[in-house]
Amino acid sequence: MAKGYLSIVLHAHLPFVRHPEYSSFLEERWYFEAMNGTYIPLVAMLKRLISEDVQFELTLSLSPTLLCMMEDPLLSKRYSEHLEKLIELAKKEQERNRDNGHLRWLADYYLDSFTAARDIFNECDGKICKHFRDLELTKKVHLITTSATHAVLPLLMSEPAAVRGQIETGLKTFSNVFGYRPRGFWLPECAFHPGIEEYMREAGIRYFFLESHGIDHADVLPLYGVYAPLFTPSGVAAFSRDQASTEEVWSAQKGYPGDPEYREFYRDIGHELDMEYIRPYISDGVRVDTGIKYWKITGPRSQKDFYNPHRARERAAFHAECFYDKRVSQVEYLARTMGKAPVIAATFDAELFGLWWYEGPQWLEFLIRRIASDNSRLALVSPDTYLDQHPVHQRGEPCMSSWGHRGYFEVWCNGKNDWILRHIHECIRRMISLASRFGPEPSLEERRALNQCMRELLLAQSSDWPFMITNATSGQYASRRVCDHVSRFHFLADGLENGSLDRESVGALEYLDSAFPDADYRVFVK
Repeated sequence: MAKGYLSIVLHAHLPFVRHPEYSSFLEERWYFEAMNGTYIPLVAMLKRLISEDVQFELTLSLSPTLLCMMEDPLLSKRYSEHLEKLIELAKKEQERNRDNGHLRWLADYYLDSFTAARDIFNECDGKICKHFRDLELTKKVHLITTSATHAVLPLLMSEPAAVRGQIETGLKTFSNVFGYRPRGFWLPECAFHPGIEEYMREAGIRYFFLESHGIDHADVLPLYGVYAPLFTPSGVAAFSRDQASTEEVWSAQKGYPGDPEYREFYRDIGHELDMEYIRPYISDGVRVDTGIKYWKITGPRSQKDFYNPHRARERAAFHAECFYDKRVSQVEYLARTMGKAPVIAATFDAELFGLWWYEGPQWLEFLIRRIASDNSRLALVSPDTYLDQHPVHQRGEPCMSSWGHRGYFEVWCNGKNDWILRHIHECIRRMISLASRFGPEPSLEERRALNQCMRELLLAQSSDWPFMITNATSGQYASRRVCDHVSRFHFLADGLENGSLDRESVGALEYLDSAFPDADYRVFVK
């Protein structure tokens, strides 16, 4: 048996962005870029490991909004068209760079990459969740999920029905895609407030994740710090992120992604080539990333050298070995002092691997192979497996916490975005009133409108909107999304209360905001 364990948890999430009212929409590229950069490379990497019978366990959280986008036929069609455009662009780049050996080589490299992504996407008939389901069946990849729209649950605690609506809708969406309810739960933004664990227990959740100070400042002294789970009063296990191990990976300043040999994220031909040449491959004349990037980080200077994928891969292998050595030393020390096998929870946003840090999936593959080659000191384990093997742990109540700035909820509730909460809570109270008025057995048309009210409410509650506003990244779009969903909610609520429902309008909103096809307003019926 290993002296200690590493539990790698990747959380894949994007807000629900789908705009059928436009022939193309800039923000939909977030999803396309994440597919190219992260989700498809992860599938390819994990399938390769499994085909070679490498022994490992990895936990992957797939948010319900992301699952809805992955399952949506319109977005699948648009992503397929996006891939074909990139393949066309890469071929044009081969010709444009025919007299520059290195750039021609990189153009070949990107063409191969885009073609491989298309092959993987076509293998599953445009439903990448089929690949994730296949991975899960091997018992090496463990799938979990989060709340419906990644809402900051502590900010909804005054309305229990709203918390249950987020959790239950999220679990139902996951179940509809994969055929079972997950046992693990990623707390959105790692935002915890005492009492949330009771909602987890009601939903059949076995474990969840939170920020390190949530354990460090629990109502009991955590005997093993963040290196063992804490059983909450409800019996649900709380795993805490190990900041020492995760900072080495995610920090662009202190961590591996800032290495000079790695690909430069911020330089892309979409921003640098002649507009007439690049126009067919960007969004409505707006310069955006194409994914074809010819430069490496090089250093702090503005002048960049050309990227070399082989040298970058060598650095990824070196950094994986560094990470492995540190974790082995860490667990050997902890095992001596704890008297039991510690578990290091290394939790990351999945999009770091590939989308933000291009070599991330390579680093992860090197790390998994290294640990599998000698698991007598360090082994990869899922939280489920760890709890099965080590069922006895300390009990205590974690403290209020999140991963956000200053460790609490300031990112999602501040002077820039606190107006959102007033509207959301007004909608919640009106939703409860509507559910009470119409009860569990309304007419078919009323049920459709009530369920659509719930979808609009859930979409307005997304943690992504206040985050974008706080950080001034697509803040105008985020504000618009909140206002649109709140307005649509009240439009439907007015029709229900006044008996003036417009069937065509309800149908139009069902198509426009089509997330969570099995949303059930009855969670708000007292």
